[in-house]
Amino acid sequence: MSGKRMQDRVVLVTGGAAGIGRATAQRFADEGAIVAIGDVNQAVGQETATALGSQASFATVDVSDRASVQSWVDEVLDRHGRIDVLVNNAGITRDAQLVKVKDGDVVGQMSEADFDLVVGINLKGVFTCTQVVVPVMIRQGSGVIVSASSVVGLDGNFGQTNYVATKAGVIGMTKVWARELGRCGIRVNAVAPGFTATEMIAGMPEKVQETMRTHTPLGRLGTPEDIANAYLFLASDEASFITGEVLRVDGGLVVGT
Repeated sequence: MSGKRMQDRVVLVTGGAAGIGRATAQRFADEGAIVAIGDVNQAVGQETATALGSQASFATVDVSDRASVQSWVDEVLDRHGRIDVLVNNAGITRDAQLVKVKDGDVVGQMSEADFDLVVGINLKGVFTCTQVVVPVMIRQGSGVIVSASSVVGLDGNFGQTNYVATKAGVIGMTKVWARELGRCGIRVNAVAPGFTATEMIAGMPEKVQETMRTHTPLGRLGTPEDIANAYLFLASDEASFITGEVLRVDGGLVVGT
């Protein structure tokens, strides 16, 4: 018997090319999983899959496009015959205030296009990927769904109406699916990362990053590996009696305004 926790299990990771997604794909591969990475970033995604070795594959997948997701899932099924874990990790931000006020006047607002784009990927994308994968898991009588929420989905955050709405929505869907799918042997959970040192955060001014650190009692930003470890735990048999749960991985973060 191998001591690896995910030996030969087939794991799909959306947004798996870089950041938390890449660390997650790496972590599952380290534990013996067959990892299928789906991402819109073809060059980086292919590079990640190559770096992970022969047990990993990459496909260009747009989670907001059902046909793209279906074709990816069909391809993985043709190759491996099953899907054990879906990690709904893909997500984007397009931050802006609902309305921006200066000297008592409204001078800007979040665009409808940016609202729709974030909802289409972060919320509808999670719905679509899960709805396409779940019938496979029902036929198997087992499976695990783990989705990326965020601490801001629990606490709110300034300038993120669209992103917060999606991350709160993921929590709601997670709780519904845990109820609906438990009888089919499928567990559904979410992870709520705090401020995590990804490419997205690295591009922010040092002053902003310092504020993030000071709001985190453990005094540092999370690493992509911190989040990947949470995904791995929830997907593993060690979490076999955990479903409908939202696990904060945030260093004790208190979100201010």
